[in-house]
Amino acid sequence: MPAGWVIMADGSSAGVVERLKRCVSWSWTYLWALWFVLVLGLLYMLRAPLKLHENLSAVAAFLNTLTPKFYVALTGTSSLISGLILIFEWWYFRKYGTSFIEQVSVSHLRPLLGAVDNNLPAVNFTASNGEAESNRQNVSECKVWRNPLNLFRGAEYSRYTWVTGREPLTYYDMNLSAQDHQTFFTCDTDHVRPADAVMQKAWRERNAQARMKAAYQALELNNECATAYVLLAEEETTTILEAEKLFKQALKAGEVCYRRSQQLQHHSPQQEAQHRRDTNVLVYIKRRLAMCARKLGRIREAVKLMRDLMKEFPLLSMLNIHENLLEALLELQAYADVQVVLAKFDDISLPKSATICYTAALLKARAVSDKFSPEAASRRGLSTAEMNAVEAIHRAVEFNPHVPKYLLEMKSLILPPEHILKRGDSEAIAYAFFHLQHWKRVEGALNLLHCTWEGTFRMIPYPLEKGHLFYPYPSCTETADRELLPSFHEVSVYPKKELPFFILFTAGLCSFTAMLALLTHQFPELMGVFAKAFFSTLFAPFNFVMEKIESVLPSSFWHLLTRI
Repeated sequence: MPAGWVIMADGSSAGVVERLKRCVSWSWTYLWALWFVLVLGLLYMLRAPLKLHENLSAVAAFLNTLTPKFYVALTGTSSLISGLILIFEWWYFRKYGTSFIEQVSVSHLRPLLGAVDNNLPAVNFTASNGEAESNRQNVSECKVWRNPLNLFRGAEYSRYTWVTGREPLTYYDMNLSAQDHQTFFTCDTDHVRPADAVMQKAWRERNAQARMKAAYQALELNNECATAYVLLAEEETTTILEAEKLFKQALKAGEVCYRRSQQLQHHSPQQEAQHRRDTNVLVYIKRRLAMCARKLGRIREAVKLMRDLMKEFPLLSMLNIHENLLEALLELQAYADVQVVLAKFDDISLPKSATICYTAALLKARAVSDKFSPEAASRRGLSTAEMNAVEAIHRAVEFNPHVPKYLLEMKSLILPPEHILKRGDSEAIAYAFFHLQHWKRVEGALNLLHCTWEGTFRMIPYPLEKGHLFYPYPSCTETADRELLPSFHEVSVYPKKELPFFILFTAGLCSFTAMLALLTHQFPELMGVFAKAFFSTLFAPFNFVMEKIESVLPSSFWHLLTRI
């Protein structure tokens, strides 16, 4: 069959389906009264073949013969079923943030009924430039980033597992790290060198022991394999000192490979790719050595290593090495140097982060926090410096509203993941884990934060629709954070979601049926009388309507309708 015929068949069938949907939608929306009349007419015409009067009388007689035990069983079963539905709805809402019944209704039933939200544009081409830019920003903000301050797997994450028996990293997070390692530490020419070929397979291994075994095999083939030392330093070592020792060995091997590939990088595209890989390896090693020095208390050495790294490789700003530098400078209490770094990276054209926004807020709060008093401020008003500090806090809270609860210790901290989502709970954990001590060191800073941070939400009553200083808050953060953070952590959700209607409905239904079951069990005779009266009242309107229709409309009309 020619391709054009298939397309025509598909198009015609799609057109028929669309027309059918429009007809159903139009009928459902505007002709409900006609449907009702037609159903009544059909029932009246079929009253004799269906023996409606006899059947209704038989049902009434059957209900009169039911014992109170039947009503006890009926109400008890109804209560049990509605309770199970409530439990499932609550579990589904806690895990996925939405109602299962509502999701099924919107996803499957609403399209069949042809319901369309007229408030939304039919196509994306009608969106304004600002809205399109906002959509692009939301997509970029939902991107997962490498945590600049990620911990060492062997020396820190594994020790946590040994002590608590809990896994601090999720499979999704570790899988992202494996993809990063393959991107940074491998290239197309690895198959030419046996040691690099072994390491290329090692980065793809899921089992940690298999990865370390492969690293030792690579070192047997080439004792100057820098990536093998990197893997062992990250995963096998149990202390920071051991990791630093292996990273220094990796540095020697990495510098040799870097200088060799630097001389040959313009000879061919393969040599250029290899030089790019050697550059990534060298930058990674130097950065981890700086982090080792920071963790071992050699702060000034760490600052020097980070500054040298940023000068030597200025084009690698996407690695966010400046966030490591900011944290180390805050530890030295070198606030003037921190301000210099912020002046360079807190630019409108550069992507923001919680570290940038909250560090800027901390510096402005430091100028007024030691003398700040909410009572005095309410009497005399805020000074210019205090107003600047409050505005900086509001700006930081708007960017990431999850951070204050961790800084104010209203929510417990966990080990930060290896990847973070900007403006999400994972970024808030990563920031507070390293910067909480810096906020505590500045006298009154946490008090100022406690008094002012909630005022941000009055400026942005609908954060998912419109922001104040930033783009609207992305709605994808909760889903991504649940993938990045371990299951034992309660993910922070913003804005706080209200309980769906169906959870409230099932809760009310469960309570009502449980009350009926209890009353029926305690007063079976009385509830039996009420049930019989209820069913009699339920069938009475139907008989009344049928009698009225028969008396009002002439018999000739029904004969004509029957012939049609």
